[in-house]
This record gives sequence, C-alpha cells and structure tokens, in this order.
Amino acid sequence: MLRDGKYAAWFRTPRGQGTGLVDLTEGRISGRDGFFTYGGSYQVDQQRFTAVLTVKRHAEGNPSVFGPDEVEVNLTGVCSGAVATCSGTAKEVPDIKFEATLIYSQEDAPAADAKCAVVKLNADKLPKGLDSRSRPHHSFAPPKPSA
Repeated sequence: MLRDGKYAAWFRTPRGQGTGLVDLTEGRISGRDGFFTYGGSYQVDQQRFTAVLTVKRHAEGNPSVFGPDEVEVNLTGVCSGAVATCSGTAKEVPDIKFEATLIYSQEDAPAADAKCAVVKLNADKLPKGLDSRSRPHHSFAPPKPSA
C-alpha cells in the first residue's frame, strides 16, 4: 500500500531523467527538485494507485524531461513495500512516456526518552606521525616578486 510520507523520486522520459523529493499526504502530492515544483492528487486501491501530477518550473536551468515547462501528467502505478513505480503521459506531449520510481524515505522520529551513545575520543590512539598513508602538506608560499 502506498503510505503517506516523504519519498525520493527518480523519473525519466526518452528526453532525460532527474531526481526530486515528493511528499504524499492524505491524497495530495507536493514536491520539488532544483528547477520544478510538483503538485497534484492520488488515489490508492490496495497495491495500485492513480495520480494526476502537475509540474511547473520555479527556477531557470535544466530543460524539462517533457520539453514544456508546465505539464499535467496522468499516472498509474503499483506499490510494493517501500517502493512505488508508475508511468503515464502528459496531456501536453502525449507521445512522451514518463516513468517514475518512488522510494519511501520517511524516518521515524526518535523516542523522546531515547539516549544517544556518547563516544569518547582517546587521543593516544591517533597516529603519531606520517606513515605510508600520509603525505606531507606543503604550506602556501606567496610568489616571489619579479625584478
């Protein structure tokens, strides 16, 4: 079942590929990458889901994997554990097949009473000098003035 939470997304078309972050919450999609924002809605039926995703540019940069900077994509997919895969097409470019893989990445919050391990540094165990894995570092010397 597709569960609410944060997902890492990998998407591709014949024109290119990219990655982004997606948040699925109660039937709503939101997300972004370095150049585009994502929004939309999804419906789940057991292991299968459908979604309508809108993609809009928010920053100048890489071209869209679709071509146009604003598209609406109709998707169908399946979810198996922490991974969901889907495919579909955008209304604006119906001949371009879009595929995406979503990987659930929601981390559970630590318990309020959880104790963190404290690691103590023992300086006596640090290397004492140069060995075959080290090389000397040369300090920066400013250039000598030419005459």
